[in-house]
Formats: sequence, C-alpha cells, structure tokens
Amino acid sequence: MTILRWNPFREIDTLQSQLQQIFEGAEAGAPAGSFIPPVDISEDANHIVLALEAPGLKQEDLKIQLENNVLTVRGERKFEQETQDKNYHHIERRYGSFARTFTLPTTVDAEKVQATYDAGVLRIELGKKAEAQPKQIPVTLGGTKQVEGKTAAA
Repeated sequence: MTILRWNPFREIDTLQSQLQQIFEGAEAGAPAGSFIPPVDISEDANHIVLALEAPGLKQEDLKIQLENNVLTVRGERKFEQETQDKNYHHIERRYGSFARTFTLPTTVDAEKVQATYDAGVLRIELGKKAEAQPKQIPVTLGGTKQVEGKTAAA
C-alpha cells in the first residue's frame, strides 16, 4: 500500500497544467477545425468510468488504447458534404481528429476494461484490481476474540 502525502497545491498544479495545454494547443497551430471532446471522470469502489462526449462519430472512427497505465482515445469526425450544389454560409460544428490521453492509477486492471458507445457518448469502464478495492476489517475488543459467535478471553 502506498501512502501519499497530501499536497494542497496539487489541484492548482493540475489546473495550471491543463490550461497551459489548452493555450499551447491553440497557439501551436492546432487546426481550426479540430475539436477536443469533453470528458467526465467518475470513480466508485470497483471502477473508474470515463464518459467522453463525441456526437456524430461512427464506432469505427474511435480507437482506444491502454498501455503502461496510459489510456489514449483517438477519433475523427469527418466533414461530409452531401451535394456539390450547396454553398455553406456558416459552419459552427467542429471537424477533424482528436486524441485524449489519461494517466491512470496503478489500481486499474488492464484486463477489466470495457467500452460502449451510445447516443454520442463513449463510456469506458476501467475495473480496479482486487487489492485496490475496499476491505472490511473487523474490530475486536482488547484481550478478547470471537470464537464461533461467542466471546472468549485471549
């Protein structure tokens, strides 16, 4: 079991890093048509779940890879003109390719990963290793122990 020291500035460092990545991506010539799908990450006792919003993508346009505790999700939303007769006056929807990477904790079991895509949301469920799941520890009275439902002196 690893004991981590609490760092009150960890969240600020993470936020600063994320903002820096956003601004560097915009300044470094990220294509105007590219997009970064938003993601929600939640956790319970048995799973970590990522819900990535990617409407308009086809299942075959999504690629998921897990290697060395790094989860990478790639995809591409293609701009498809229906006819040559249309002249677009305004386009607000984003098109292009994207890649999102997430560093996962060592508690994730690479053999327990499932991905589903429904209604424009890619849901990736990452199972936790058995040793990472909570374990109930019974409390005994000092000097006594439980023996088949009876309390006996130690």
